[in-house]
Amino acid sequence: MTEGNNVTESDTKDPTAGDVPVEPVSAKEEKEENGEYKVVLAEKASPPAAEEVEFVHPEGGWGWVVMLASMWCNGSVFGIQNSFGLLFLSMLREFGSEHDPDLRFRTSWVGSLSMGMIFFCSPIVSIFTDIFGCRITAVGGAAVGLVGLLASSFVKSLNVMYFTYGVVFACGCSFAYQPSLVILGHYFKKRLGLVNGIVTAGSGIFTVTLPFILSQLLEKVGLQNTLRVFCILMFVLILAGFTYKPLLPAKPAETQTGFRLSRIFNMNIWKSVGYRIWAFGIPAALYGYYVPYVHLMSYVEERFGPDTNKEILLLCIGITSCLGRFIFGSVADFVKGSNKVFLQVLSFLIIGVMSMMIPLCNIFGGLIGVCLLMGLFDGCFICIMAPIAFELVGAKDVSQAIGFLLGLMSVPMVAGPPIAGFLRDKLGSYDMAFYLAGIPPIIGGIVLCLIPWVEARNRRKQKEGLSKEYDANQKMIELEKAQEDAKNKIGDSVL
Repeated sequence: MTEGNNVTESDTKDPTAGDVPVEPVSAKEEKEENGEYKVVLAEKASPPAAEEVEFVHPEGGWGWVVMLASMWCNGSVFGIQNSFGLLFLSMLREFGSEHDPDLRFRTSWVGSLSMGMIFFCSPIVSIFTDIFGCRITAVGGAAVGLVGLLASSFVKSLNVMYFTYGVVFACGCSFAYQPSLVILGHYFKKRLGLVNGIVTAGSGIFTVTLPFILSQLLEKVGLQNTLRVFCILMFVLILAGFTYKPLLPAKPAETQTGFRLSRIFNMNIWKSVGYRIWAFGIPAALYGYYVPYVHLMSYVEERFGPDTNKEILLLCIGITSCLGRFIFGSVADFVKGSNKVFLQVLSFLIIGVMSMMIPLCNIFGGLIGVCLLMGLFDGCFICIMAPIAFELVGAKDVSQAIGFLLGLMSVPMVAGPPIAGFLRDKLGSYDMAFYLAGIPPIIGGIVLCLIPWVEARNRRKQKEGLSKEYDANQKMIELEKAQEDAKNKIGDSVL
């Protein structure tokens, strides 16, 4: 189904590009355009070969530099976001009072708003990426993120922090993050799953290292100076954005107004039933996804005491998440078709169960085991998102497909942690918050199970339809030949 969409788009740009007799799809497009162009198509058979050469992915070269730059982007953006649990504790002491009953609820909004805005801006980012390209979008976004983080270091009020950290910094991260995924499709195709695994492992590596650095910085220099140190990561991110050299040729400028509008609002992605299920199933699973990253540190202090080495939990999540991205990213290259979706279903089920297990861990070692498994399947969920998007909608529509998906993910990412903080403030314990946080991933995983069935049914219907169209087209060609032969015979007899 998605391959047909790609062919249709290219045929719209150049009607002469459809004469490929090997594939039934080209025969269908010939009939829709008009049989009178048969001679023109035969004369211009060479351009498709040239276009195919231009779109050959190098599978390396400068692409390895781009991969490292994208890896830094994922690490700096989500490493900071995933370490918010430590910033959360520092903000509780910096901006609040121990006697404030709603303190955790209001403070958790900073982190959840920041994570949510990264995804909320994604549809807009995808439009900017399509129009201005990956390089300009990424560099501009990193610069905005630097300004927001630097401004947050001078803030003395929690309400202002909502804007500087939760909105400005997060929007900049969003504009820097999404092009780092799209640009990989310019350089890699066969190795895309593995490369995505390496790139997304950047956040795992940063999640492993940042908590220890962050706890030392917060203790010695305070919250404001720690945020200023983080500005170095964003400055390097600006430099990384300059490496995003595009390879795929831009769409022609002499297009019609309707096509320009389709570049801004690409509706082709919503024609895929599988993508529609995926785009609503994943957000349904994410209402509890970010809760442990925000509240786990505070929960450990309450349950096991403030002197507990709580940073080890983020270390466990980061290590196994990094390992999971390498493992499942490699698997995604060799396991074809809808099996990638089954991997994502499995990851949601495990994450949901592990979240429910957190309150049941009476010893700290049990909590370490839970975090190890949670991190492993978190890596699975993250690294195969882009390959599934490429598979469901095709390479030409993937930018907005990823953008709209991340935009839909923003609502649950924002809502989950404040709800958990509210439950903690009202019930006096995090237990119910973690129990409830495990339910949405399980429900979302069940919904995603529909995608392989829908995609298989659509492929079967498409194959049957194309076969019938091809047979009808062949009969029409034979009929036209017979009529022409009859006319020639009549002409010869008259002569």
